[in-house]
Amino acid sequence: MKLWKKLTAAVLMSAAILGAGVTAKPLFPALTCAEITAQAVDETVTVGDLTFTKNGTYAVVTSCDKAAATVIIPAKVDGLPVTSIGNYAFQNCTGLTSITIPDSVTSIGSWAFSGCRNLTSITIPDSVTSIGSNAFSGCTGLTSITIPDSVTSIGWQAFEGCSSLTSITIPDSVTSIGGYAFQNCTGLTGITIPDSVTSINGYAFFGCTGLTSITIPDSVTSIGERTFSGCSSLTNITIPDGVKSIDWYAFEDCTSLTSITIPDSVTSIVRS
Repeated sequence: MKLWKKLTAAVLMSAAILGAGVTAKPLFPALTCAEITAQAVDETVTVGDLTFTKNGTYAVVTSCDKAAATVIIPAKVDGLPVTSIGNYAFQNCTGLTSITIPDSVTSIGSWAFSGCRNLTSITIPDSVTSIGSNAFSGCTGLTSITIPDSVTSIGWQAFEGCSSLTSITIPDSVTSIGGYAFQNCTGLTGITIPDSVTSINGYAFFGCTGLTSITIPDSVTSIGERTFSGCSSLTNITIPDGVKSIDWYAFEDCTSLTSITIPDSVTSIVRS
């Protein structure tokens, strides 16, 4: 009986409190409009043939109409600077013949122009610092390209399969050439690697059957596996004093190679 009286008293007291105008607080506070806006997801917008993703303070090119032939990327979209060309943005845009990239762009993503077989030339602005893996792989119509001094690295397979590429300028800012970077660039006849490069990764020039000469600077300390494998037109090569190791099959099937100079600095030549 005493327990029943206590429960009844508790119920009456709660009713009295509610009646006095005391309101219960919600478990989760309501968000203001400003807070809801701040938590909104990235916004997608289409301008002409291009689609962008706006990320609050900048915009990224995310895709392009596959039928587009000539494309000019704007420096700004809705007041936001376009800072990068996203991964796969122009992949397999086979109708694309020319593109203009603004100075606002600082990076070109992986596979960005992969498979754009009718793209014949492209100018990369000085603002770009990185070129992603496979960025131009399979661009079989690309004949020449100039990489600006701002770029520090060339990604894996960046120009793989660019069979019409006859010349390329690698600036002093580049410190590493990614694996497979110029694999099967059969039209490439010569290339000069700047003193800034310290490593040439495996398969970098694999299958470059048109390559007749190459200059390797003293800054390079290692030559990766199969780096020049299949370079059947390469006649001679001088390995600089800085190189300490030559990895396996580095010069496999270089059938025209008549002379090679290996310096005293080399401590290991890996056969397999």
